[in-house]
Amino acid sequence: MRKNILYATALTMGLAFTAMSCDDNNETPAGGNDYKNPAEVEYTADNADNWHAYMMQVAQLLDKDATDLNSYWSVSYDRTGGTPYAQVFKDHNNSTFSSALSCVEQILDGCYDIANEVGDAKIGDPYDLYVAGNTTEALYAVESWYSWHSREDYSNNIISIYNALCGTRESNVVGEQLILPDESAIIENSIFAKLRKVDAATATATLQAVKAAHDAILNIPAPFRNHINSSEALAAQQACLDLADLLTQGSTNVKRILRDAVKAGTLTDAELDGVVDNYVDVVVLPTYADLEEEAGNLLAAIGELNNSRTDANFRNACNAWLAARVPWETSEAFLFGPVADEGLDPNMDSWPLDLDGIVNTLQGGDFSGLTWSGEFIVDENGDPIESIAAVQSVRGFHTLEFLLFYNGEPRSVN
Repeated sequence: MRKNILYATALTMGLAFTAMSCDDNNETPAGGNDYKNPAEVEYTADNADNWHAYMMQVAQLLDKDATDLNSYWSVSYDRTGGTPYAQVFKDHNNSTFSSALSCVEQILDGCYDIANEVGDAKIGDPYDLYVAGNTTEALYAVESWYSWHSREDYSNNIISIYNALCGTRESNVVGEQLILPDESAIIENSIFAKLRKVDAATATATLQAVKAAHDAILNIPAPFRNHINSSEALAAQQACLDLADLLTQGSTNVKRILRDAVKAGTLTDAELDGVVDNYVDVVVLPTYADLEEEAGNLLAAIGELNNSRTDANFRNACNAWLAARVPWETSEAFLFGPVADEGLDPNMDSWPLDLDGIVNTLQGGDFSGLTWSGEFIVDENGDPIESIAAVQSVRGFHTLEFLLFYNGEPRSVN
């Protein structure tokens, strides 16, 4: 998820919405449908044509972004003279990546970024707003609350870290618990195996920290939006921040240990070559291929819903949206390269949304404002410039989520 620079605007807008309860009971926000509130706009016979046209446009853009992202890594990338980004990363003979160690450090930085984001922003921002008395704003700071899929998204973010560290996509989740493999069974060409070679205690602690973060997230009562201030949410936040600290920031962290081991000669850059190759071939490329496939399935489901406007097809489209979220959320530990350089992360996953902008687009039926052109430009803080961010905040996964779901359930044609 790329946090939208229109965040403050979205929260200010939220002041007009009905208040919510975040007590540890499963209460939902009070109040009924009020068309003055963008989040309460209903699907009706009067707006159905625009509603379906909007969903089609967003699904087509998502499909294009997913296809482009997969192609940039696996086929050709203009910024590297047509060389697939996967090959650029594996070759690591350029100004960005000059060694296998530099690639491993990038992998760890990506893992840190998403662990910190889940703890500090995805869980932390709503909590901070809630305890400050801004209960409505707290609700709208919760990512994926329309579908009530927040916990699943966040736990899949932690799975993306597991995959990156263990060089696999074979994580085993039983119920709401991540089952860790016997450490000896983890493949040799993985960050975990190389870390175990030089510091077995930290290797074990890192794997346990991944499990702790994953399981703590799923220990939050569902839906998360009704339990923002719960003790379970605070525990999950801390577990994610502890994991982030262990990866790159703490006095003893994985990134420093591996760097020092290469410097000392106890681990060679040549040994890390296999780690980089396996990471690309086994983790990144298949994840992006799955994302392209599921985005295509989502587009097809939206198309079927457009052609036959039934409750069953709304449910099918919602299920396709949920399926497409899995490869996206399990890719968030590697939000570097084309996904960042081309603005594909905020294209696909900006949050919070500009709900006023979505409703205006829906009512006006003009979808020309869903695309931007030219080079992706960011400001001094690394955020998309406002003109691009304004476009990104009315498209992507979460715009489709808003159009497909209401209070965790598929919308109805009735």
